[in-house]
Amino acid sequence: QLGATCWATQLHDLGCAENGPRSPDERRDEQARGRPLAHRALLRDRAVFVTGGTGFLGKILIEKLLRSCVGLKTVYVLLRAKDGVQPSQRLREMLDCPVFGQIKEENPSALSKVVPVTGDILEPGLGLSEEDLATLVENVTIVYHSAASVRFDEPLRKAIDINVLGARRVVELCHKLKNIAAFVHVSTAYCFCNRNHVDEVVYPEEIPYQKVIDVSEWLQDDLQEKILGQVMGGRPTTYHYTKALAESMLVHEAADLPVVIVRPSIVTCAVREPFPGWVDNFNGPAGFIIATGKGVLRTMYLRPNNSADIYPVDMVANMMLAATWHIWKEKPANPFVINCTSGAMRRLTWQQIFDYSKPLVLKYPSSEIFRYPGGSFKTTRFWHSIAVQLDHNLPAFIADTVARLGGYKPILCDIYKRIHRAMGILEFFVTHEWTFSVDNLRLLMGRLEGPDRETFDFDIRSIDWVDYMEQYILGVRRYVLKEDPSTIPAARRNLNSHNDGITQTKPTSWTALCNSASEPAQRIYYITMLAQLLFIAGLIRLLVKHTRTFNDLWWNLVSSALQLAVRISLALQSVSSR
Repeated sequence: QLGATCWATQLHDLGCAENGPRSPDERRDEQARGRPLAHRALLRDRAVFVTGGTGFLGKILIEKLLRSCVGLKTVYVLLRAKDGVQPSQRLREMLDCPVFGQIKEENPSALSKVVPVTGDILEPGLGLSEEDLATLVENVTIVYHSAASVRFDEPLRKAIDINVLGARRVVELCHKLKNIAAFVHVSTAYCFCNRNHVDEVVYPEEIPYQKVIDVSEWLQDDLQEKILGQVMGGRPTTYHYTKALAESMLVHEAADLPVVIVRPSIVTCAVREPFPGWVDNFNGPAGFIIATGKGVLRTMYLRPNNSADIYPVDMVANMMLAATWHIWKEKPANPFVINCTSGAMRRLTWQQIFDYSKPLVLKYPSSEIFRYPGGSFKTTRFWHSIAVQLDHNLPAFIADTVARLGGYKPILCDIYKRIHRAMGILEFFVTHEWTFSVDNLRLLMGRLEGPDRETFDFDIRSIDWVDYMEQYILGVRRYVLKEDPSTIPAARRNLNSHNDGITQTKPTSWTALCNSASEPAQRIYYITMLAQLLFIAGLIRLLVKHTRTFNDLWWNLVSSALQLAVRISLALQSVSSR
């Protein structure tokens, strides 16, 4: 505690005062009362530079800087023109995001501190003009680099250009800054996923990063794809591999800079700030929640008892700020690496996520669903493959066929192709287990005392996972699916109509069956069940095709199925005519 107090005192000496500079007597009074000096104003009259500011983490970081870092002078945000939209317009659109709603209400003038800087991490010198470069060199003290390509299947050349060379270009800028105090680089906890245990260190690569860069510049793309498996050292994606290369680059080219490497695991919705449940993307469990809630995802191949290592985005941002103060004042060994992971302190498994989410997607259903939510995990690839054919591909084929016959555009088969592609990429991470050292994370937690512990909280041990998953599902529904909370009652009625027609109603006659099948969801259900039955029977037919008894059984089954289909079709026409 004494160390923390001394640390806070040093920060205050840099101008860390909430309501202006305090005299030595005031500082002594505060220490005597046991109240830590607020290092929330560490950045008083200072400027920061942020890349990736329009991303999920970047927006939360900027919002936190504006709201909690008293006296912050300027936040320079690197922005490029995109789809014909200029950086200034992109900044206005970003600040219109709900994330900044609280600031607009309480302190709208703070938004004027955010200044767009035209540039691009893919351009030499970040594409900065001479005027902008001079401004940054004179004013910027802290640099937060979170810009990256997060596509797991990015071609190697492009992934290197963004994740490695982009980081190098930011390092080159940092070397020019007159008063650089901290360079915070956002990496990923899984950049060394080829190891079972990951310490808070940068591991050397078998192939030096510069050689990989050189090869990527002259080797043709098709040849690069062929050698990926050998080059990446057991990593499944170019994203994780190039993030590891970027860390190696920092060790060699930023050794004279105060570098923090932050390694978040799976960054998920906000737990508290700016409000619980905030999320704006399909990454991580969000995509799983959406696909499950809409009844699209019915099977997943994973290890249910493996850790689902997630960390709320607002806690990651808070930890980045705490790390900034630490490296500024303590000047630890360079680089200072932090594994921002939850498994060692508040473990959560995939099975728990499923168990917590299942009743919640029924309590807060989506307004539009394909089928009643259901399905399960599969621990063997064989049964998962069977389930994919029966519960994914077959219903999608049937639904798209019905859509074509009705003159509508078929989309489900394409949706399932994208889902299966994503599942294939993620399979490595949900079927493997890692342990992470979190000594530096615990060290930073111990540095926070009193009001600062509340303002910059990133202690994962305080989270109730059940409550958190409820906020997550509500956040996904509202901010990703754009479904207002006022639509929940109607969505529940819609969900119950699916359930009533499928799991509760048991038709006792052909007419009752066809009446129940007149609704689109029930129709898909009955047709799917019939098709699944024929599919299974077909497999049996192939396995025992030389047995006369099963031959007879097969043709009887096909005949009965065709008769059933005809009777349902005729009855549906009768129901429609009435």
